Amino acid sequence: MSTFTSEITIQAPVGQAYRAFTNSSALREWLCDVSTVAPHPGGRFYLWWNGDFYSSGHFLALEENKLVSFRWFSSIDPAPTEVSVRLETTQDGVRVRLDHKVPDNAAWEKTGQEFKQHWDHSLENLKSILERGIDLRIANRPMLGILPGDFTHEQALALGVPVTEGLRLDGTLEEMGAFKAGLRKNDVLVSINNKPITNDFSSLIMAISGVKGGDTVPVEYYRGPQKHKVMMTLSKRPMTDVPFNTTELVEQARPKLRAAMTALKDCFEGVSEAQARKRPAEEEWSALDTVSHLLHNERNLRTFFDDLLGGHERFSDDFSGNIDAHIRATTAVHTTIQDMLNEMERANQETLLYVANLPAEATQRKSAFYRLGDALLQSDRHIYSHIEQIKAALKTAQ
Repeated sequence: MSTFTSEITIQAPVGQAYRAFTNSSALREWLCDVSTVAPHPGGRFYLWWNGDFYSSGHFLALEENKLVSFRWFSSIDPAPTEVSVRLETTQDGVRVRLDHKVPDNAAWEKTGQEFKQHWDHSLENLKSILERGIDLRIANRPMLGILPGDFTHEQALALGVPVTEGLRLDGTLEEMGAFKAGLRKNDVLVSINNKPITNDFSSLIMAISGVKGGDTVPVEYYRGPQKHKVMMTLSKRPMTDVPFNTTELVEQARPKLRAAMTALKDCFEGVSEAQARKRPAEEEWSALDTVSHLLHNERNLRTFFDDLLGGHERFSDDFSGNIDAHIRATTAVHTTIQDMLNEMERANQETLLYVANLPAEATQRKSAFYRLGDALLQSDRHIYSHIEQIKAALKTAQ
């Protein structure tokens, strides 16, 4: 057998490094997009990446805080191979040595070198995750400056777009790449960097894989029946400065949510109950339906926190929310505009109290706490992103 070795020293407790190879949530924080594992000899070891690349196998040996060994058999490998991870506590933290063993023949030499390249890259991300909480896959990912929307057959007909596969834009952010390239609301992206964009959101992620902020790529989109091609300079991604202190985090988030709620309340000044509940069309949300959606999102945010802190995140192939029956039910059970707005404020307060009540040790798992803090500090943006939609629904109702 030939062995390809990757090694790195990380300033973190050895237990966190061991967990990074044996917990499903921890694995997705630095290595893959979805994982499901059973950390015992013979237990499953399944990893999946956007774009349908996956590796399946099982654990071969486990020695807590010292050794993790597993079978590796990806969707493109000709045969299974073996990976061993050895952990050693040092004065500088923990030394992680990963050995990937492959058959000793010329046909496997290139594959072994590719394994090493990918493991080197991934271990650098593990170091960043455990030391700073920053996922380099996100930090280095470029931003387009778009607000993605759904794209149905009915929308294609209404917009006059001659395709049914693509990504419809709910809007573009000023001073960012898409806006500067001329893209606007209801344009339908069909290609980025010469890679197709479909109704599957992961196609967008795959299209910008390998490029960074500052790069310029070709973009194709439809505006009505006309197809356009432009060059877009991708924006660099600003990373949220998350304080690793629950009190400070809540103090930063509270005024942001308060301001967003003020903007939301202002939309309903002088609006009648009937106007707030009137749908512009049967399949479109009323102003209060949109608030129901915001309320669902706030509840889902706390569920996400549960998953992060519990170490067992849920996963699915797509987003299953915005079910009309759920939207209608939430709107109906809150009998007045004020009742709905009060419920939104209570939901915000519950989220803030959730974080305020976390024990100090919650901040020690930097990767999970960074994701929690990042989501909390950006939760006001979701409210702002729907303000114009609410105003449009009310204008139609009036």
